[in-house]
Amino acid sequence: MGRFKKSKTPLSGGDVPTQIKNPELVSKRRRQIIDSTVQLFIEHGYHKTTTRMIAKAANFSIGSLYEYVSSKEDLLYLVCNAIHEEVRDAVEKALSNKDKGKERLAEAIRQYFYVCDKMGDHILLMYQVTQFLPEKWKKRVLVNELDITDVFINALSSLSGKDIFPTLDAKILNLVGHNISVLGQMWAFRRWHMQRNFTIEEYIDIQTDFIFGLIF
Repeated sequence: MGRFKKSKTPLSGGDVPTQIKNPELVSKRRRQIIDSTVQLFIEHGYHKTTTRMIAKAANFSIGSLYEYVSSKEDLLYLVCNAIHEEVRDAVEKALSNKDKGKERLAEAIRQYFYVCDKMGDHILLMYQVTQFLPEKWKKRVLVNELDITDVFINALSSLSGKDIFPTLDAKILNLVGHNISVLGQMWAFRRWHMQRNFTIEEYIDIQTDFIFGLIF
């Protein structure tokens, strides 16, 4: 069974300073804040949403909020990081099972698309407002984004030439990895249209067949 390289990018917003020492509490409270933030950003826009509004929506005092984050920019980065963390966890778990290569890859694609469906608002927001992040966070978001694609590229590389898998060169590995990443996000971007014609299960089946058509 192939080994899949894990990203070295810190998870759970560990690079955003906090005054709280308990990492489990930080993760739980930040997720509570993140989910409230996404809804406010969508409803009111990034610039019109204040930290006071975020604190109220998350049932925090403004002082308590600042124990977990120091600015709206930190929150926006944490939204992006939460997406990447959830995708990475779901995909790497699917890839670690004992199914045959083709079935493992299909399950990884399925779990990735499920996350894109569940976190559709988060993903849409990420692409709308990443431009407002400070340069250090913007670069980190781009690195995280490529890390997700690399999970699929590394998986494909480990399967290449084994069992029924054909041998894939570097260009095809890269192309298919990016295709998987973008097709999952397309469900989030175009769901207003896609959901009129497909269930998420139908979409997954059709796009998985398309991806396998690039490989076999």
